[in-house]
Amino acid sequence: MAEVRIHGGPDEFGVPRHDFSTNSNACGPCPAALVAVQSADPTGYPDPAYRALRERLAGWHGVNSDRVLLAGSASEFIFRISALAARAGSQANQNYVTYALPSHAYGDYAQGARAWGLGQVASATDADLIWACEPSSPLGQPHPNLVALAGALRTGQMLVLDCAYRPLQLEGEPDLGPAGLERVWQLWTPNKALGLTGVRAAYVIAPRGAQALVERLQALAPSWPIGAHGVAMLDSWCASDTQDWLAASLLTLRAWKRRQLELCQDLGWNTEPSIANFFVARPDRLDPGHDLPALRAQGIKLRDATSFGLAGAVRLGVLAPQAQDALARAWKTLRNKT
Repeated sequence: MAEVRIHGGPDEFGVPRHDFSTNSNACGPCPAALVAVQSADPTGYPDPAYRALRERLAGWHGVNSDRVLLAGSASEFIFRISALAARAGSQANQNYVTYALPSHAYGDYAQGARAWGLGQVASATDADLIWACEPSSPLGQPHPNLVALAGALRTGQMLVLDCAYRPLQLEGEPDLGPAGLERVWQLWTPNKALGLTGVRAAYVIAPRGAQALVERLQALAPSWPIGAHGVAMLDSWCASDTQDWLAASLLTLRAWKRRQLELCQDLGWNTEPSIANFFVARPDRLDPGHDLPALRAQGIKLRDATSFGLAGAVRLGVLAPQAQDALARAWKTLRNKT
């Protein structure tokens, strides 16, 4: 029986009117990126080697283009690098290839590992494939020991840093500096920061000196992993007007987040600390089987955090005040009926 995959966003009832269940930038879509995507020519194939795009992304990150890989999405790459880890183990006659996860993490990390027969271990220092995300999901918090973890990597270990929310970090600076980033696989998905999650495209910056592994990952990829619209979005990601818009959106998100946290406090919800554009809350007397469908019927979707190992909690993306007020009204109406 296929494993059930739980995600935020649209469901069998369509697109929620007020969707707190995703971590997309609620200020989006980014106008410049949207125009680029809408102007993309879908009548022809992209360059199968994506030479110009890889050069542009490499220049943006200050690395050589041979360290840039493209992926159909973050999830596609998660499964691909899990396959690489499994193959590397078999070629080395290693019968038990292992992986390690953060305490609470995106479900595809484990699903990709299990699909390729990797075994989970509790300690990241003992794992062959290590997953990290900063800011983390669902909590939106710094990784507790990312710098030490990157610094202690031994030969043969792969640490993948999911950078999905780095552009949406609202407080502080990323823990891992340039020297640390040279040692890890950086997985970037700009569609969240741009408010364009329907455009599926991602890219990876490989560690320095990992060219042999890059070639193996390229061999595991399908032809044309991203189409014209994904190419346009990633190309726009490096543009100054796109980055200027993103910087301005962070100011708005900070104000909206303060308001949303105050609203949750007024509702009697306990919230967890977060440095990102989302956070975890524990509503008073939450009955997920009743309350979340009841809210969904009113056009409001929250992300049940049970699948993250946080029973009784929900994850909320930061939305505009209008959506926040709709949530407050719906919750109060629901509580008055119980």
